[in-house]
Amino acid sequence: MSVTSGTHATASRAANSKPLEMLARVGFIGYGIVHLLFAWLALQIAWGGTGQEGDQTGAMQTLADKPLGKTLLVIIGIGLAAMALWQLLEAAVGHQTEQGRSRTMERIGSAARTVLYGWFAWTAFKVVADAQQSSAGKQQALSAQLMSNGAGRVLVGLVGLGVLALGVGLIVFGWKKKFQEKLKTGQMSPRTRKLARRLGMAGYVAKGVALAVAGVLVVTAAVQYEPKKARGLDAALRTLADKPYGPFLLTLVALGIAAFAGYCVIQARYRKV
Repeated sequence: MSVTSGTHATASRAANSKPLEMLARVGFIGYGIVHLLFAWLALQIAWGGTGQEGDQTGAMQTLADKPLGKTLLVIIGIGLAAMALWQLLEAAVGHQTEQGRSRTMERIGSAARTVLYGWFAWTAFKVVADAQQSSAGKQQALSAQLMSNGAGRVLVGLVGLGVLALGVGLIVFGWKKKFQEKLKTGQMSPRTRKLARRLGMAGYVAKGVALAVAGVLVVTAAVQYEPKKARGLDAALRTLADKPYGPFLLTLVALGIAAFAGYCVIQARYRKV
């Protein structure tokens, strides 16, 4: 057996590890809790304001301030780290039921999710250690630094376009119900299958809208040289709240994000891992 095939076999065994699967499923529940708190922050921004950041980091900071919150956040962080490892292995050796370009795109998607879940896990541990600074403020400061020259403004604009594209992609992904391909729908009752479809559709569309608005703001910040607009989801939610009928629209987004939290709980039981 060659070194390459031996490494591939080791990675495949790790990907099929039962303990890793259980931790990843715990991670889905933790991911849902974070999104539920995120939805609550969005509602507060819509109807009265809050000093906490309106993004997942703010949600984790809110949880950390509660009794036993840091203990729960450690458990969530471990689950999210397991999710990141699972997706890393999927990017390396997974999606073998797919072929050609389809498998390549699935592996790229897994690589992107590795970064996402890994970042959330790192954020959770940083919040527990009281070392997490304002993520929105850090994004603004980085954007200001980059936009100090023309090339930097172009880079910030490209990042904004990427976030906008991701948001649109999530909207399409949810609207077309593509997420159902990741679930063990054959093991669901008709009622659970219907609930998963509704929660997933509402959740992905809501997240896509929030990210699309954030992407537009980042592009606008680069064009108009206004770093304060490049504050990610926090700026997107507050911008929506300031518009005519904004609180009502933001309430719908918050309800959609809460729906995604419910979908995460369903994923913990029925996601193909």
